[in-house]
Amino acid sequence: FFVVGEILQHSPELIDKIISNNHEIAFHTMHHDRIDSPNFLNNFDDELKEFQKLTNNKSKGFRAPTFSLNDKSSSIIKILEKYDYIYDSSIMPAKTSMYGNPNANKKPYKITSENLESNSENGKLWEFPLMVTKLLGKQIPAAGGFYLRTLPLYMIKNAIKNYEKEHMPACFYVHSWELTPELMPRIPLSQKNNFITYHNIEKTLPKLDQLLSSFNFTSFQKYIDNN
Repeated sequence: FFVVGEILQHSPELIDKIISNNHEIAFHTMHHDRIDSPNFLNNFDDELKEFQKLTNNKSKGFRAPTFSLNDKSSSIIKILEKYDYIYDSSIMPAKTSMYGNPNANKKPYKITSENLESNSENGKLWEFPLMVTKLLGKQIPAAGGFYLRTLPLYMIKNAIKNYEKEHMPACFYVHSWELTPELMPRIPLSQKNNFITYHNIEKTLPKLDQLLSSFNFTSFQKYIDNN
């Protein structure tokens, strides 16, 4: 679970629920800010300290909101290393209007602040890129969220099978709010953002159920331990 810190400040009991159900807890910033936004890096050290307190130092992984790890925000890797983080999962090896590192490796690799897209021998932090697929010759995200809700299920299944053939983990995600559309408030958004946020939201849980019944999934830490 990549958790936004302010949620744990409001509902600290969630930590025990996550851990007691044999899940891992990881960091998703304190307020879900893009890490390439102005002045974010100036506060990141303090955010990490606060999250470590909230989780009793159980967090060893990080994901940047909106996959906003790029050349502007790459120094965050050094800060994560300082706090003994083990892995990051913020790289999307495809280009969209909001994010993306289209030249990045698709399989896990050691990342550094100086090299975000391929393996570095002196890297300390594992990078788990998100799953992608091809559509009309273009590489696109297929890892979850809007793409889980929008792409046909067979495309996502085929993408996972292709990763399995290449002996790579298909890194997949889902937002908790996508699983409970009946509790998701309909807030005023631009036409584009409204579509991205709410399109096919009622299909998330049925699709996820089918994926869980078709493939074996594991956690980041267990994958690292076994490899």
